[in-house]
Amino acid sequence: MDRVDRIEDLSEAECLRLLSTVPIGRVVYTEHALLRVLPVGFQLDTDGRLLLGLPPDGQLARALDGTVAAFQADRLDEVARTGWSVVVHGQAEVVRDPARHTALPHGGPLPWVTGREPLLVGLTAELVTGHRLLHRPSHHPAAN
Repeated sequence: MDRVDRIEDLSEAECLRLLSTVPIGRVVYTEHALLRVLPVGFQLDTDGRLLLGLPPDGQLARALDGTVAAFQADRLDEVARTGWSVVVHGQAEVVRDPARHTALPHGGPLPWVTGREPLLVGLTAELVTGHRLLHRPSHHPAAN
């Protein structure tokens, strides 16, 4: 039996809800005129921003600070060929207020590559898009 893919657009509210269900995504930014994509831990802040937990060496945070960046997260089932993907575009800014760090639940998002104290970058969502991939069986008349 053939299967037919169907892709649905998601609302911004549904995109943000789905983002809250996964702890890791990918930040997309430019460095020396080349696109870079790196996995990062993140969480949604109470003000709607994404908080990215970056390595404490500060190199990635400096590259992102004051720039427009993108963030993508997803959950895919390779066997069932279903899932969702969300992309957020917006202005990135290092979180410099120490009180913001201490106010975060569970200490905030951890960097993907180290469990040490992260540098936080807030990504203010200016454009949020998402898609859900569904599978449905196609209906073929029985051959005689």
